[in-house]
Amino acid sequence: MPALTAILISYNEELDLPRALASLAGIADEIILVDSGSTDRTCEIARTFGARVYARKLNSFAEQKNYAASLSSNDWILSIDCDQELSPELRSSMLAWKQEAPEKNGYEILLLTKYLGAWIRHSGWYPEFRVLLFHREKSKFVNALHERAHVAGPLGRLSGHLFHYTIRSLAEHQAKLDTMSTLAAEDMFAHGRKSWRAAMIFAPPWTILQRLVFQLGVLDGRRGWLIAWLSGKYIYLKYRKLGRLLAGEKLAHRSWPNPGEA
Repeated sequence: MPALTAILISYNEELDLPRALASLAGIADEIILVDSGSTDRTCEIARTFGARVYARKLNSFAEQKNYAASLSSNDWILSIDCDQELSPELRSSMLAWKQEAPEKNGYEILLLTKYLGAWIRHSGWYPEFRVLLFHREKSKFVNALHERAHVAGPLGRLSGHLFHYTIRSLAEHQAKLDTMSTLAAEDMFAHGRKSWRAAMIFAPPWTILQRLVFQLGVLDGRRGWLIAWLSGKYIYLKYRKLGRLLAGEKLAHRSWPNPGEA
């Protein structure tokens, strides 16, 4: 029976964190939370659920999660975000997985995202599988911004959804677009990307068309249209900000929005 450590990274997550931690009960043998300076009750809540809490400045999401994994007492890691929750089916699947010796080095889990109060079934957001359960000696988080666990060797899949409770308001979505586009522009700049004008002009409308038509976003109704439009806006913003960086400007940084305040 493999012992399992759940890892989470946080910043002002007091609204969502209790739900995430409660869903780990009976699944995780150890919980590690790495916090990047929360000013709310995030760390206090984590400790009440028995989590080991560490403080660390956030440089990148991948680095933060690799650091959290390095603190584990166990070889097997389950990585979830504070605004996620194991569904009953996924909990059953994981309990069954724990009864036998794992046959794979990592396992994909299917995400189901709630956006503006409704579950999204298309728009490029579903189906989305991510490797979230893995052996730490055979895996590593990569990519500074849109981090993913890279696992050496074969992968399996678990049954059930990982519920993702994301954007609650348009104001929150706009704030996240601003933050994420700044980080994306800085990442491209750091990696030597020079071209930006053509991408800024042509990529946004293509992204909108892709979300609505090819990824069936129209079937998600008003929310599908919003996802498509704001996905295009994100593409526009990140390339526009790259152009500003190449012109010698500095970009202003916003704090990551607390969903309860958006």
